[in-house]
Amino acid sequence: MAESVAIFAGGCFWCLEPVFSQLQGVKQVVSGYIGGDIPNPSYEDVCTGATGHAEAIKIVFDPAVIDYAILLEVFFLAHDPTTLNRQGHDIGTQYRSAVFCQDSAQQASLTNMLETFATENTFSKPVVTEMHMGGEFYPAEQYHQQYYAQHANQPYCLAVAAPKIAKIRAQYGARIKAE
Repeated sequence: MAESVAIFAGGCFWCLEPVFSQLQGVKQVVSGYIGGDIPNPSYEDVCTGATGHAEAIKIVFDPAVIDYAILLEVFFLAHDPTTLNRQGHDIGTQYRSAVFCQDSAQQASLTNMLETFATENTFSKPVVTEMHMGGEFYPAEQYHQQYYAQHANQPYCLAVAAPKIAKIRAQYGARIKAE
């Protein structure tokens, strides 16, 4: 069975990871960093905003079960792609909206989606999501992995991650893994 990879940055990785982990066909979601200038950055390094990295998630998925275009739809529904370098109260370049395409097919899918957004005026403001080809992904420290699953009642998770999870469950109920 073939596996594919998608890498998305859309604010705090604690809030994106559980959104995608609940989807059928998603085998693994890893929180980490991408798009910066130094190898193996730490959370503290990235938080300074000086490394150029974004908090991101690497999704390993089965394309026979879930298509990359669906993952893109979920990504754009799960965050605000019209705010530059910020998601809610999280502010800085490390919280920017970006897609790190792994091949030309992903790039074409993203380009088509962005063109559709522009043509149909899907959002009330212009989409500022960056498109990049590839890039070195560095897994975050272990305490960031599956953070929501371990800290669902933490106030930040309740305020930010839980509504995103609920929104995706409501929109993509048939694609949610059985519990």
